[in-house]
Amino acid sequence: MRKKIMIAHSPDSDDAFMFYAFAAGKIDTRGYIFDHYLNDIQSLNDDAETGRFEISAISIHAFPYIADKYALMTCGASMGDNYGPMIVTREPMDPDALSKATVAVPGLRTSAYLALKLWNPHIKTVVMPFDRIMEVVEKGEIEAGLIIHEGQLTWKDRGLYSVINLGEWWYNLTDGLPLPLGGNVVRRDLGDKTMHELNNILREAIRYAIEHKDEALTYAMKYAGEMDAQRAGEFVSMYVNDLTIDYGKRGREAIRRFLSMASERGLVPEVPVELMMVP
Repeated sequence: MRKKIMIAHSPDSDDAFMFYAFAAGKIDTRGYIFDHYLNDIQSLNDDAETGRFEISAISIHAFPYIADKYALMTCGASMGDNYGPMIVTREPMDPDALSKATVAVPGLRTSAYLALKLWNPHIKTVVMPFDRIMEVVEKGEIEAGLIIHEGQLTWKDRGLYSVINLGEWWYNLTDGLPLPLGGNVVRRDLGDKTMHELNNILREAIRYAIEHKDEALTYAMKYAGEMDAQRAGEFVSMYVNDLTIDYGKRGREAIRRFLSMASERGLVPEVPVELMMVP
């Protein structure tokens, strides 16, 4: 009997690109049937706390809260390698002035929010949907916004100003580590054998998409929002690359540093390193 596996991920071009091989039946799924559930990342973080899906995209920030139920897969990462979430404003602003401002953020368990708090723990924030943040900043309804996803490429189109790029800040702070933003997790109660098999299948899917970029990008354009094909391709290349196929030493160290620094500052629970990854 074929086993059904639900994969939950965001309706974004990079996730769509990553999972294209599943949707198009391009790889051997080894007897598993994969169905897809799409929702925004904050909702997926919430669902993961209940163990709702067998595989889910999550924010790395959310992992310490679900480590009892899930293990991080060693593939599927979204990492900002000297780039990442940004704070934008309607008018030029000195980074120090943000301590007196209110910043719209896309969710309290997003990695962008955790990076913001590591950079400046005193910033006041308000939560709103990620796809509204640039609009409210542009209209002057809020002083600053923390942007993720495609907004990292389209903020200039709205005449906004960048105050700080948290991916660049993290890269300089850590002597060249990428900023861990998103990852995929697999439920521990499936057992080590199934977890390992699913991890390998996902890696094959990601590798297929990267090796067949044009066809995978054509599929992903359905989820590209306002971006044209050129910009969507640029965005996908930023977040689906060699680090997505496997974390490697840099990726693993980046996650360890990110979560241990946050734990030391009381921002997340501590997670033993040996409990993080799929065995």
